[in-house]
Amino acid sequence: MTTTPGETFVSALTGSGDVEVPLRVALPATFPLAATRPRYTVRHLLKTREVAGPTAYLREEHHGSDTSGTSYGSTPESRFTTSLATAGITTVTASLSVPAELTAHPAMLATVIDHRLIVRLCTRENDALLNGSSDGVVPGIRALPALRRFDEPIDAERVAAETCALVEETGGSCDGIVTHPRLYWELVRLGQLTRLTEAGVRVSRTRMLAADEAIFADFRAAFTLMDTVDSAIGLRRGAGADGQDLLWASVRLGLAVHLPQHVVIRTVK
Repeated sequence: MTTTPGETFVSALTGSGDVEVPLRVALPATFPLAATRPRYTVRHLLKTREVAGPTAYLREEHHGSDTSGTSYGSTPESRFTTSLATAGITTVTASLSVPAELTAHPAMLATVIDHRLIVRLCTRENDALLNGSSDGVVPGIRALPALRRFDEPIDAERVAAETCALVEETGGSCDGIVTHPRLYWELVRLGQLTRLTEAGVRVSRTRMLAADEAIFADFRAAFTLMDTVDSAIGLRRGAGADGQDLLWASVRLGLAVHLPQHVVIRTVK
């Protein structure tokens, strides 16, 4: 885009009625501060495929032990079976109440959309990808029945080394971690974040999971974000809190789950 989403919306804002502006872009990927600070969303850990609607994909099911031997025949993946599945598409929406007078300040309105509304949409997208969409179309990474969960608490100093290795027992390569901010900054204090970066592991922090929980996975092999590159920004007059106007933004997406056995959830003490 040659203009920001906020600027595009403002240029289409006329009259005193409700407005909706469609955009051929994935709005969560446009948050401007992401260009200057390395805070990854869950989206950043996934490979992405542009699609027009619900899309078929190959899924591999896990059978038997999670532990690999020293020959191919003794590896878990030698027993995987395959099937076709379909990733549905849903709409994720975030909103923000704003004073009606804001529309008289187009530059300010554009900034509010780009910096405040879109960051809320990023949070809603994180929630949908981790916990599932309200309509059930996106299954939610944390809720997958075939993932591996270890509830016995492990300390923050050991969790990364031990759990990345567990991911790789099923033939994956741990390339990402999702943590609560409390654990993220503890990893920073321990000096582990730099070493994880050197090993090619991206760490995303979000409040959309418990403070004592961490998700380790081969995210790019296990999942595909089905991106329709279809978003919208709208304004509903008087529909917000206390009679304010309601700004809203949406993005349409889906999630293909290829290898849920490449996901490990740990409890961290």
